[in-house]
Amino acid sequence: MRIVIAPDSFKGSVSASAVAAAVGHGWREVRSGDEIVHIPLADGGEGTLDTIASNDRGALRRTRTVTGPDGRPVDAGWLELDDGTAVVELATACGLPLMGRLDPLGADTTGLGELLYAATDAGACRLIVALGGSASTDGGTGALTALGARFLDAHGDPLPPGGGALAALADVDLSGLRPAPAGGVLCLVDVTAPLLGPFGAAAVFGPQKGATPDDITTLEQGLGRLAAFFRGAPAAPGSGAAGGTAYGLASAWDARLSGGATTIAEFAGLRRALEGADLVVTGEGRLDTQSLMGKVVGHVLDTATGLGVAAALVVGQVAVPPPPGVRRCVELAQLAGTAAAAQDEPVRWLTAAGRQLAASVPMGKG
Repeated sequence: MRIVIAPDSFKGSVSASAVAAAVGHGWREVRSGDEIVHIPLADGGEGTLDTIASNDRGALRRTRTVTGPDGRPVDAGWLELDDGTAVVELATACGLPLMGRLDPLGADTTGLGELLYAATDAGACRLIVALGGSASTDGGTGALTALGARFLDAHGDPLPPGGGALAALADVDLSGLRPAPAGGVLCLVDVTAPLLGPFGAAAVFGPQKGATPDDITTLEQGLGRLAAFFRGAPAAPGSGAAGGTAYGLASAWDARLSGGATTIAEFAGLRRALEGADLVVTGEGRLDTQSLMGKVVGHVLDTATGLGVAAALVVGQVAVPPPPGVRRCVELAQLAGTAAAAQDEPVRWLTAAGRQLAASVPMGKG
């Protein structure tokens, strides 16, 4: 049998490559004669660099100390590909886990801009920017400031960092903005949210960054002010990604937005790997309502369905029922007894999940 293992990372726990390796190891303990193909994936959020590096052995990793989302220095970096493309992951520079404490109004994307500046300084002719997992809702103004833009109040003074200050935005000066590289900028987004409104960056994602209802009102007003100065497309799907950073880069740097899960799957050769496969195993840390909306799991299942390949899931926790057509769903929290136990030893329980799937999943095309 030909088995393709194509998971996302289990956020904050184990990389997509490690997930695939552990599940594959468990499978081989039961069915040693099967062909196992590992296709680790990502959706543009945490783990994107690791996923691309695992699929491109020639990629070089560069590191730089930059300003974290709360002003403290963090070590981040980018991947340098053979064709001169630099892949930058926002989460490594200003992701939510980097916050000492949540600060929904003050957190910013300065570190991302510093990485983009460093990558272009190093000769990158094209940028791919993975935008998932941000700690801020600043519309990308921190990143653009690091690239030379100025966001000013009514007195002509620069605004302080963070989305909370944007409500006082009175002028935008892009005269000193560093030009985008000649090959352009592609932003990988993991959501379809617009910039503004009840389904926008502040309303939907602000709470997970610590925003109260009053904070959300402030952030929404600020993003609205930003949209009044830029001639972008605030209603475009994905423009609200990373607290509106997608909108900021698209407006000021003419960046193009693309679904992260789809783009990375194409890069990794998912469709080619699934052709002729008997089963695909995918998964993530938590199966919830977001899993089928632009995320890795949803994209893999859709692709498998289109090719008539059976599918199974390995997930940390199940918050919603698996979609119809999934042959089997193994939940690590159930295997380990508790979610905490599964998180303490993820490789152990992922391996156990692989054994269980190999022993129980009916074979044959879907």
